[in-house]
Amino acid sequence: MQYEQFIGVGRETLMSVLLTIGPVLFSALIAGLIVGVFQAATSINEATLTFVPKLLIVLTVLFLSAPFMLATLSGFFQTIFSEIGRVGR
Repeated sequence: MQYEQFIGVGRETLMSVLLTIGPVLFSALIAGLIVGVFQAATSINEATLTFVPKLLIVLTVLFLSAPFMLATLSGFFQTIFSEIGRVGR
């Protein structure tokens, strides 16, 4: 396998990871920021106030983006397995 092929596989791996987990992490970040601003404005320091909204938002985003995530990972693994088959020859 050539050096350029390794770089291509690594780049595709990173892009697949970013596309798959990016929406979930971004939504958790935004939810945490909103809840943090709310807590700072109201001086409420309750731990469950940060946990429950983030959990609900992350589960909702996972549910809504599951088909996209599955399609992204499926395409990635098809590419990886075809590369494995090519290297084995």
